[in-house]
Amino acid sequence: MSWSLDVAPFFSWPVLALVAAPAVILAALLLLSGTRGAALRVVAIAALLLALINPVVLREERDPLKSVVALVVDGSQSQSIGERKAQAAAAEAQLKESLARFPQFEVRTVETTPTASPDSDATTALFGALSTALKDVSPARVGGAIFVTDGEVHDIPADAQSLGFDAPVHALVTGRPDEFDRRIEITNAPRFGLVDQDQQLSYRVLEDGKGTGAPVDVRVFLNGDLVTRQRAEIGGTGTVTFQLPRAGKNILELSVAQDPKEITVVNNRAIAVVDGIRENLRVLLVSGEPHAGERTWRNLLKSDAAVDLVHFTILRPPEKQDGTPIDELSLIAFPTRELFVEKIDDFDLIIFDRYQRRGVLPTLYFDYMAQYVEKGGAILIASGPEYAGNDSVATTPLASILPAMPTGQVDETPFRPEISELGRKHPVTRDLPGSETEPPQWSQWFRSIDVGTPRGETVMTGPDGKPLLVLNRAGEGRVALLLSDQGWLWSRGFEGGGPHVALFRRLAHWLMKEPELEEEALDAEARGSDLVITRQTVGDDPGPATVITPSGSAVQLPLKQTVPGRWEGVLKTKELGLFQAANGDLRALANVGPVNPREFREAVSTTEKLRPVAEASRGSVRRLAGAEGDITVPRIVPVNGRADADGRDWIGLKTTDETVLRGVDRTPLFAGFLGLALLLLALSATWWREGR
Repeated sequence: MSWSLDVAPFFSWPVLALVAAPAVILAALLLLSGTRGAALRVVAIAALLLALINPVVLREERDPLKSVVALVVDGSQSQSIGERKAQAAAAEAQLKESLARFPQFEVRTVETTPTASPDSDATTALFGALSTALKDVSPARVGGAIFVTDGEVHDIPADAQSLGFDAPVHALVTGRPDEFDRRIEITNAPRFGLVDQDQQLSYRVLEDGKGTGAPVDVRVFLNGDLVTRQRAEIGGTGTVTFQLPRAGKNILELSVAQDPKEITVVNNRAIAVVDGIRENLRVLLVSGEPHAGERTWRNLLKSDAAVDLVHFTILRPPEKQDGTPIDELSLIAFPTRELFVEKIDDFDLIIFDRYQRRGVLPTLYFDYMAQYVEKGGAILIASGPEYAGNDSVATTPLASILPAMPTGQVDETPFRPEISELGRKHPVTRDLPGSETEPPQWSQWFRSIDVGTPRGETVMTGPDGKPLLVLNRAGEGRVALLLSDQGWLWSRGFEGGGPHVALFRRLAHWLMKEPELEEEALDAEARGSDLVITRQTVGDDPGPATVITPSGSAVQLPLKQTVPGRWEGVLKTKELGLFQAANGDLRALANVGPVNPREFREAVSTTEKLRPVAEASRGSVRRLAGAEGDITVPRIVPVNGRADADGRDWIGLKTTDETVLRGVDRTPLFAGFLGLALLLLALSATWWREGR
């Protein structure tokens, strides 16, 4: 309860000033004139003025407010190291029990969780959590903050003034004072690189705590495959030279040998994500007999900026004799030896468009082409009636790699190309525009080549379900066989046309081994804090994927079919770092959050990072456990104002003087009988004095 004096005038202050001015002048004249009873008259005038001003006595009923204390418990990934989580839980329980003994404290407990954010590297943001917990509390009511953490905090303010309150901050640090850790850091890595070209990466191995300082082994993995081993000096800089095997995302992983005394091996790995850029794909297109769709392949490949095209058209077979001068037969000679012997390995794809043997290419050259495919090259046969004839390329050494052999029959029955059951799962033909209906709304073709039983994958069919597009692997290379020359009808828009651009482009890129068109593939990618596993297969249910988290635990992730041939699973995760996924013989890597997050760059617990801000706020930093692991939680002591809040075995928390108003009693001094009595007394005293 508190008392105070206030006024509640009956009139506005300007009106009271007009009344008070002559009254004050009259009182002054009475006092100066020495008139008998002047003092009593002045008192009566003053009493009248006070009555108009109406002084009020206020009696306030107030309840004291509690000081708000924030207990912030670090739940970041580094707290899972060793005994830290158990130490934090034990300290939290004891602190809550101690604080419960003080009714003047209101405790707000904040348990932070790991932050898996691709945009932020501040993974242990305890001061952000503190600010959120106290955002509705006035600074005067804050009694202080207690952090239970390993000391590796990433959002420490520059000074105590930035806290927004004047109260002590204490830190109780988990872990042990004799911790040792070895880690590897990538100091310089390219973001992009040309496929099959030398790239360089720099790294260093560091030790925190008391280590041996001896050289250690470093293993280098590229997309999960071991590529080299090195010997590295502690604190020195090492260099790795590597080549990207494919376009798109490539993950380079460096792993340093483990020491038995280390507190964690999570930071014994570091990764770099390098995007592979392929130089323009080189395609050799050889057109045989001129036909209506001769320029279809040329126009398609020329429109692709990623393709360098070399095109030769054989307009006139050597045996044709019509008297045309030799120097007018072609603009340039067909460099057969240069293309098919000397530089054949420079091409990513060779296309024969309605080509037949006419003596232009020696038989030996076809044998070179078969070897070229076996060693990793690619050939597409876009066939016409000549494929069924005696001069077919199927009668050359190419027969050893072709996915289907001709029967010698040409079927000229009109038909609409359809996607086979296998083709609905295959990335080359899956989801082609117009394939949603049965049959697809594509224009008719009018010719197909009959073949025997295919050795590869039939992804499109022609009349009576016969093979139309067959894909196959031969050794390390790939072969595709298109058993019709009618694709140009789609490009011309006949009967509405068809998806010739999508089909032919996918076909060419599958032959050139683009990763996104693989029939059997496993992919992992981060979408925010989620890990998405995608399995492409032309088979049946591939079963669950096994995911290895950055902390080393294994999770079985079920996969659900989203479209034919494509299975997907989503793993909700709060961890940051490199995840490994496996399904059958396939592996995939993906990084969630920042590459090499700060959370594990420095894993050794420390009291030094929080000490400046804690001491500036009159708080303290101390370890919970000694070298033997025994836990000691300091006592809680309430302190006033800016008193010291740190002792040998105790920590202080500030109590507040803030109160909350419950009620107010107002008592006017000149109201009722009291005011009337005072005025009557003043007037009576004046009359009495005059009557003497």
